[in-house]
Amino acid sequence: MHRLPSPLSRRQRYPTQRGVALFVVIVFVMLSMLLALWASRTSLFNEMVVGNDADYQRAFEAAQTMLQDAEQDIRLSNESPESSALCTAGGDVCRSTTIDQFPLAGEGDTVVNKLLDALSAVPAGCRSALCIKREGSLDFWNNTDVAKGPSLAQMLNVGARYGQYTGAKAGDKTNPANPILADRSANKGAWYWIEVLPYDKSAETSSLIVGGATNLLPLKINPYVVYRITALAYGRKSGTMVTMQQTYAPVPQPD
Repeated sequence: MHRLPSPLSRRQRYPTQRGVALFVVIVFVMLSMLLALWASRTSLFNEMVVGNDADYQRAFEAAQTMLQDAEQDIRLSNESPESSALCTAGGDVCRSTTIDQFPLAGEGDTVVNKLLDALSAVPAGCRSALCIKREGSLDFWNNTDVAKGPSLAQMLNVGARYGQYTGAKAGDKTNPANPILADRSANKGAWYWIEVLPYDKSAETSSLIVGGATNLLPLKINPYVVYRITALAYGRKSGTMVTMQQTYAPVPQPD
């Protein structure tokens, strides 16, 4: 009588495949985890880049608006046609309460020199956002050492906020404006400063500004003053700051 051999177990039939399936599964799980981690970090990085860019653009727009507000400040203080309507708001609007005033149209060099002398006697050469011409480095927003010139902290104390001298509103619930303009917290929001820059009347005939081969363009400014405006705006995120500068000459409109 012959006995049939007992069937071999799976482990006996495939002795070289012990644990291979488990190892393959673990490898695929680890790869899936790495892929998910990479996707998560990429998404987070893209979100940070987009957020930083949006914050910079918001601060850039706020700085542009501050330049326009400073121009309006100069125009209103020079008795423009819209002054009578806007200057009824009271307070600082149209600089009705400030010690220093813009030179008005028709006033001579004596008034301009008196203003510059008064500004020269105050810290940082600025008061109520009116400043004398800054000498040396102009980027006071990067300066923390008073010995090297006006510091950022000094300038923030004498800068103008949005609408402070023009009466402009920073929006409401129906028409919201840039939130930076309405932020009046310390080291937050936006400011502008206006440097008073007198020039000599001979500039009209010095060929500095020409309209052709022989024709000179008269500046037609009285008093002979132009203004350099500096605007600074902080973003909503820490580390975001935008500064802009422009020169503005309040040329009177023809009748």
